[in-house]
Amino acid sequence: MEVACVRCKGEGRLEGKVAVVVGGARGIGEGIARDFVKEGARVVVADIALGRAETVVDELNREHGGGRALALYVDVTDEESVERMVRKTVDVFGGIDVLVYSAGVVRAGSVKSFSLEDFKMVTDVNYTGYFLCVKHVSRVMAEQHHRDPSRLMDIIQINSKSGLQGSNRNFAYAGSKFGGIGLTQSFALELLEDGVKVNAVCPGNVFDGPLWSDPKEGLFVKYLKADKVPGAKTVEDVRTYYESKIPMGRGCTVDDVLCAVYYLIEQKYETGQAILVAGGQIMR
Repeated sequence: MEVACVRCKGEGRLEGKVAVVVGGARGIGEGIARDFVKEGARVVVADIALGRAETVVDELNREHGGGRALALYVDVTDEESVERMVRKTVDVFGGIDVLVYSAGVVRAGSVKSFSLEDFKMVTDVNYTGYFLCVKHVSRVMAEQHHRDPSRLMDIIQINSKSGLQGSNRNFAYAGSKFGGIGLTQSFALELLEDGVKVNAVCPGNVFDGPLWSDPKEGLFVKYLKADKVPGAKTVEDVRTYYESKIPMGRGCTVDDVLCAVYYLIEQKYETGQAILVAGGQIMR
């Protein structure tokens, strides 16, 4: 039986805030964007899949009122694209209070045969793209804090449990996520003087999201093809194997991730942290 995370709900807990969710068109990012709008934020859904982002935004504006959400194209590997996204956000909404970096790609396989092209793709999106978004958003946040020193803002990377523990035949992804935590801690030290808390959330396996369950590009399919799970013959064999590794008996959900995200935004004292949300699969 699946039990949803019970989190403190309150209407308008993000009232007045502007949030940018990079990678907000699908998966965890989409779930965060939808909940942020529900809680009163004005939200930019930024994604390379602009059509999908526009669909999400149209639904949100119909449900919560026009102008609450904005879809913007961004290629996180292209600095000019990132800069345009940030500039447009400020032009439309007047500033930025929260950046959630939820963009990510996975390429799995043996180190003995892994292509440099795939390695660079994973690194460019998961690691370099995070740097580029923080670079341009932090400039806006620093200026906002200069004008109002009481203003606190948040940058949150959606990382992974693979950023805390190595992953067999998934080294490119794990390495990029380990690096992301290093960036998070380093950004936190620098940006605190600008009123910016920088933290990461490290979800466990979100089995029902596209990252795992997409029938063509999901991890279940990739891990099956990469022989990551010994003896697995089907996608269901791979899923059963990973479910068996979680003490809580189920995969992580978007609602579980939101528990950690709202904690990081609402607390005033922590920065540079990597909050693990993995059902006991990793204990620290």
